Amino acid sequence: MPVYCPLNIKSLSTEEFGSFDYQVMGHIFASQNEIGRLADERIYQADVAQRLEAAGMASEIETPIELVHKTFVKELSLDLVVSQRAVYELKTVSALNANHVAQLLTYLYLLDLPRGKLVNFRSPSVESKFVNAPIPREERCGFSVSDDGFRGDRNLLQLVVDLVRDWGASLSVSLYHQAIVHLLGGEDAVERMLPLSRDGKTLANQRFHLVDDRIAFELTAFAKLDNDDYRGQLQRLLDLSPLAAIEWINVGSHTITFQTVERT
Repeated sequence: MPVYCPLNIKSLSTEEFGSFDYQVMGHIFASQNEIGRLADERIYQADVAQRLEAAGMASEIETPIELVHKTFVKELSLDLVVSQRAVYELKTVSALNANHVAQLLTYLYLLDLPRGKLVNFRSPSVESKFVNAPIPREERCGFSVSDDGFRGDRNLLQLVVDLVRDWGASLSVSLYHQAIVHLLGGEDAVERMLPLSRDGKTLANQRFHLVDDRIAFELTAFAKLDNDDYRGQLQRLLDLSPLAAIEWINVGSHTITFQTVERT
């Protein structure tokens, strides 16, 4: 797998992680109790790391993960790794949400780790959430392809399939999107602001990502594909644009679906 990390992080069972996390969380609560809840994320990161070190628990902050596919290279970083046994993603936000879960889940899948933890220092009391990565790499790379409704360029289909075979499904959709844009020639070649018009009157410009001058692509990662709803929304957008079609690609956990939405 084209993922590089300088640490060899141990995979813990649920029980092992819970016991280890109990120790770590004591220092996390102590950090917020002393510093308060209004500091920047990097302050808590440094403070928790120092507390852990003082307690004899080695800690690493901003550990890099390098993700590669062909000529695309993306560097990510882990907020906190404790004793090469547990990964923590630290936040200073009003509340943890699905995007934060997806971010940590991506890190866990890339490192083949079964679990990690989100921690938010901004809430009145430390907010935390266990995140489990339940799908093994073999299953994430063993997806099926559904292309019955696809009438587009097969090179685009193959580009996406090769990418997901390399990395596996269930990662953050933004990572796939960045790689696809790069492989299609980069943002300057792919991203365009195009006018939307209704009843012959221009409204404003809308950002699209193009396969060619007349065809855009849309990338999603819905667990359950609701063809009627989202396809209908794409159809509305398309019909206001100068484009001929939108290639809709949904990277699900077990199936990648390719559909072509054409102007009505």
